[in-house]
Amino acid sequence: MEVGSRCCPLILGLVVASVLGLGEDLDRPLFGPPGSAVRLHESDPGLRKALLFVEERYNRGSNAVHLRKVSRFVSATKQLVKGIRYTLTVELSNTQCKKVTMLRTCGFYPESHKLQTEVCVFEVWDIPWQNTTTLVKQKCQPKADPEGEGTNKVESWSGSQPLEESLELLDQFKQFMVKYDKMYSGQEEASRRLRIFHENLKTAQKLQDLDQGSAEYGVTKFSDLTEEEFRSKYLNPLLSQWSLHRPLKPAPPAKGPAPDRWDWRDHGAVSSVKNQGMCGSCWAFSVTGNIEGQWFLKNGALLSLSEQELVDCDGLDQACRGGLPSNAYQAIEKLGGLETETDYSYTGHKQKCDFTDKKVAVYINSSVELSKDEKEIAAWLAENGPVSVALNAFAMQFYKKGVSHPWKIFCNPWMIDHAVLLVGYGERNGVPFWAIKNSWGDDYGEQGYYYLYRGSNACGINRMCSSAVIN
Repeated sequence: MEVGSRCCPLILGLVVASVLGLGEDLDRPLFGPPGSAVRLHESDPGLRKALLFVEERYNRGSNAVHLRKVSRFVSATKQLVKGIRYTLTVELSNTQCKKVTMLRTCGFYPESHKLQTEVCVFEVWDIPWQNTTTLVKQKCQPKADPEGEGTNKVESWSGSQPLEESLELLDQFKQFMVKYDKMYSGQEEASRRLRIFHENLKTAQKLQDLDQGSAEYGVTKFSDLTEEEFRSKYLNPLLSQWSLHRPLKPAPPAKGPAPDRWDWRDHGAVSSVKNQGMCGSCWAFSVTGNIEGQWFLKNGALLSLSEQELVDCDGLDQACRGGLPSNAYQAIEKLGGLETETDYSYTGHKQKCDFTDKKVAVYINSSVELSKDEKEIAAWLAENGPVSVALNAFAMQFYKKGVSHPWKIFCNPWMIDHAVLLVGYGERNGVPFWAIKNSWGDDYGEQGYYYLYRGSNACGINRMCSSAVIN
């Protein structure tokens, strides 16, 4: 295969890179836009100080006999708010020392059942010029280990793990490059992507360890992207800016209760999976998917509609930099309708608006917002068609298959950043799920679909449900 033969010299050259620091932290910007939260790596000096601070405060307030310390670093952000506000997600486990002992000299229990690991979220407010540090919030819960497979195995947060299986890693990276046709500009870029790939393998494993559902996480076509790159190229930050949202009139409730399961793919109301490319236009795909289903239910014809028309002609949204479904409905009404994909094909970047009303294939009359109750959403969907929704895409970068169920503290329902299409629901082995049509191509997830746990408002799936109305 041509791609494999071209990538192999780069892979062989990366053996040196593996020796020179595959485990080192990646460079990340310290600050984003003013006031925004920025992800941190474990090597950040302020983060290390904050972690030691929360360990001390946790132990001071705990009634446990033994000291606990951080056994696994999960994630952290910092935000400039009259000082520095840290949000830390970590695992804390029992050490073998009682509280009269110095914490730094204490080792963890070798037996996993004695670790009694908790997953904790801390918020710390540090004001350096006043030399004050305050614990604003602490929330902990026992780490789930339903399989009894030793997921309480501890890791040090103070430094990167040594690379023991470099050849195996290089082979994984080679397979990844071949499968997803990845080409890099040279050895320096390939070495950087290999380091990112290595870090992402560890992130995917953490997701796997902490998932409460049946999802499988691992290598995906996004495995060589940093979190910042993934967010900027594929997600939609405008969705979580609630002040920008245009209120919609409420949808009338469903006439009856939801059936046990429903899937509009089985009834001809869902077009094939599309690919937004490296453009934050998920909002357009979510809305056109909804309108395709609405038009099918009213007129009996399933048409693939143009997302590019919205990217180019919707003056209320920001094309590849994000948008809101509520704005898109309004733009479609103002334009007079949507053309088909064939007449106005997708390019994945903003260009001059080329809309003509002579080619309008569908129109809408208005739009409505659904209830935030998941049972009512299911009943409305089964009765009225696929629904435009948005969610926090925290767990989606490395999702492969199964029912994803991230913990709420990792998948904040208010921090939604990706718009998708809800096409159905049901159960797998007793686990309730939503069936979600994504817009990252059919080589993502399960043939382009993401399955999310249903019944706990997971990842904010219930917060922004809407639909066009066609009379």
